[in-house]
Amino acid sequence: MADQATFADQAMEFMPALYTAALRMTRNAAEAEDLVQETYLKAYRAFHTFQEGTNLKAWLYKILTNTFINAYRSRRRRPEQTEIEDVEDLYLYRRLGGLEGATAGRSAEEEVLDHFTDSDVKEALESLPETFRMAVLLADVEGFSYREIADIMEIPIGTVMSRLHRGRRALQKALLEFGMERGLVGDRD
Repeated sequence: MADQATFADQAMEFMPALYTAALRMTRNAAEAEDLVQETYLKAYRAFHTFQEGTNLKAWLYKILTNTFINAYRSRRRRPEQTEIEDVEDLYLYRRLGGLEGATAGRSAEEEVLDHFTDSDVKEALESLPETFRMAVLLADVEGFSYREIADIMEIPIGTVMSRLHRGRRALQKALLEFGMERGLVGDRD
């Protein structure tokens, strides 16, 4: 059982990473801030249940993910509302291939990704179904293990592996289509 006095010391260091993940989930800066704030409020209230020695980051991501899913389900029950999307998230683009610098030893895929804009990559990622997108974000952007993703999403590891495979394949297909539209890659028949 963890002491609530240590909450700020231990949990606050993950706020930037949680905000980035929330921004990718919600695609809206204001909603991401609200999601992170609600996550930290829930985490603070439940911090006494956190087991010392376990993965605090995964515990916080689980709360974040569950809070997002609950809000998503709640919105689906309400009448449709229009949302303004003004997110400029360069972080994902940089992580997926737009990193400056080290060009030696780079794969052909990395070289092609340099020609994509951040909006191309974001659009391809956002085109994925929600369950696949969450798995890809948690694994490939946030660096969580299959076990951690399974715990966060509350699904079996086999389902994580399946969703990652399908999500990565769909993302690859979407990026290939973007590349073909821009003449970066030839037609693959």
